[in-house]
Amino acid sequence: MTHSAPFFEDVADAPPAAGVLWTHAADGPRLRVAHWPVGPKGLVALFPGRTEVIEKYGRVVRDLAQAGYGAALIDWRGQGLSDRPGGLPLRGHVGDFAEYQQDVAAYRAVLDQIAGDVPRYLLAHSMGGCIALRALRRNFPARACAFSAPMWGLPVNAALGRAVRLASAALGLAGADMREIPGAGIKFRLWENPFDNNELTGDHETYLWMQLQVQRHPALRLDAPSLRWVTRALAETKALAALPPPDMPAFCGLGTRELLVAPEAIRSRMANWPESKLAIYDGALHELLMERPAIRDDFLRQTLALFDAN
Repeated sequence: MTHSAPFFEDVADAPPAAGVLWTHAADGPRLRVAHWPVGPKGLVALFPGRTEVIEKYGRVVRDLAQAGYGAALIDWRGQGLSDRPGGLPLRGHVGDFAEYQQDVAAYRAVLDQIAGDVPRYLLAHSMGGCIALRALRRNFPARACAFSAPMWGLPVNAALGRAVRLASAALGLAGADMREIPGAGIKFRLWENPFDNNELTGDHETYLWMQLQVQRHPALRLDAPSLRWVTRALAETKALAALPPPDMPAFCGLGTRELLVAPEAIRSRMANWPESKLAIYDGALHELLMERPAIRDDFLRQTLALFDAN
């Protein structure tokens, strides 16, 4: 498949892709999808988190290839090189989380074309874990799934959650719910946020690499989420919490210094998921696949062990 869409190889540290292409969701947005050769053990569909881009997972793709797996990645609507809201290209915004399932359907169509009936697995991070859980409940094909700090809840108390919802509803009357969340600051701007202020990883070299990607290629940048995004995220995670887990083996990793998603929601979900395991990583921040080598390697090792067993 040809490279019809751009791919910034200079910052990806990835093996050569088999294809980087444009596809479209049924409701219109153009989406960027990349895939690498199917491995002898099958294909891993990665579901990245909010703000994340295909290039960020280049090293993960390399590790998967060395372990015998192909890989595929998508830029969700509103981020990466996929279509963004008009007039506010840096604002993390979505009208409703159901829109992401339109992206999943387009992603799956690409996977069906490139992978046929080979074994497939799912690896998701943060917001991608929220999108993936809904997709798996809708029979997205996977033999097993793994999650890094999935967004199955947000770390807001009930009072703050009500305040955000009320503010967004009021502002929505004037279309102003696309405003960024209150208190948004430099922590949302990876390209200029110093390492000592970050909530993503404890690995300095990896953090600088992540910064380089968005410093060298500003088109990959994304800032704070909108009020609308937060309210719809709260609604979606609440709805998912009421559903039973998918009928498949699962592995999940969570750091003890997690600040961006709700650890209690992860613990609750995994406690009620048959054939599952939750690993707690002492001292880890949000992005286990971008963490210090000992943490990153163990999370990936346990993920691959699950996939190998299924």
